[in-house]
Parts: sequence; structure tokens; C-alpha cells
Amino acid sequence: MNAIRFGTIAVVAVWALAAPASAQTNPSADQIVKALKPSPQMLQGAPTRGIRPLAPSPGSDVAPVSTAPRLPTTGATRPKAEPATARTETPAVDLYVPFENGSAELTPAGIAALDELGKALTSSSLTGYRFRIEGHTDTVGTRDYNQSLSKRRADAVSAYLEKKFGIAQDKLVVVGVGFEHLLVPTPPQTPEPRNRRVTVVNLGA
Repeated sequence: MNAIRFGTIAVVAVWALAAPASAQTNPSADQIVKALKPSPQMLQGAPTRGIRPLAPSPGSDVAPVSTAPRLPTTGATRPKAEPATARTETPAVDLYVPFENGSAELTPAGIAALDELGKALTSSSLTGYRFRIEGHTDTVGTRDYNQSLSKRRADAVSAYLEKKFGIAQDKLVVVGVGFEHLLVPTPPQTPEPRNRRVTVVNLGA
């Protein structure tokens, strides 16, 4: 369960989603490094170093969800909006970063998760890369509300990483996608902790 596996047909690397939603766990700094570090195959083909950043949809300022592979999960299916195509180039990892209800204020558990992320992003293996920080929500509330909330939470993650770990803001691209890319498809107004996540995507050097 603790092995990050690339090459499966899926969307992003997710940690411990087989556990009950109330008992979600996050990867350690070393595990985040393994998830975000490109493989030798991905690094072939300079100057892009084998990583192809994803372009936003035409007319949209919201970047799409990462296309790195996802760990197998239990009780979760890929959104139908994300068809399985040959998209395995972009390393990414999902983190469960708890915030206070309806706000962008980090909880102690959220801070603990970001401390591991900060250690990973400042490691010698990842310091040369840029990253996209994506905020995601569940389907409770309106589309506009969740779009705004997810962006504020992604901003809070970026601000914490800058303050605590000195990560330059030009190394982080922040977007909020609300409930546009659900990890676990649900009907509207359905609380689902696994959808309330932060996705970190390696954009390349």
C-alpha cells in the first residue's frame, strides 16, 4: 500500500484512500519526493526534461487536473470527465490538508501535512522544479462558493510553504478548481472528505 506506482491508467497519485474517509493519512516527505520526482524515462527529451505541463482549457484561467497515475483505491472511481488516455508524464500527489470548516484557516493536522510537503519540496531532489498547487472541494455548496474557497485554500498552502520553508512564490502556481474534478464522484450537496484535497503537480524545471 505504501508504494508509489507509475504506469497505471489513472489520473493522480493518491495516498491511503483505501482507508475510511475519517481516517485518511498522508505520505511522509520521502514518499512525497518519490511521487513528485520524475522517473528517468520522464526526464528524457530535454529541454522539457520529459515533463509536459498541462495547458489550461481555452478561455479558462483554471489549470486542469494532473495526469500522473493514481494509486489503486477502494470504493473510489475515476471521474468520467477524465477519460483514460495515454497521459502518464506528470508526477503528482494528492494530500489531505484539513482546514477549519468553510474557511482557509489551517488546522494542526493541516499544518502537519504541509510540513511534510515543505520538507519534500525543499529536498535536493525537487528544488529545481516548479509546482502547481490545486485546491479541491466536495459538492456541498454552490459552484462559485467552492471555486472561491478552493482558491483561498490553495493560496493558504502556498503562503505557508513560503513563510515556513522559504519556497519562492514563482516556484508555485496556485489554482482553485472547486468540485470540477472530483476524486470520488458524488451527487450535489454530498460531504465527501476524500474530495477535499490539495493536489501538488510537478510542472517541470
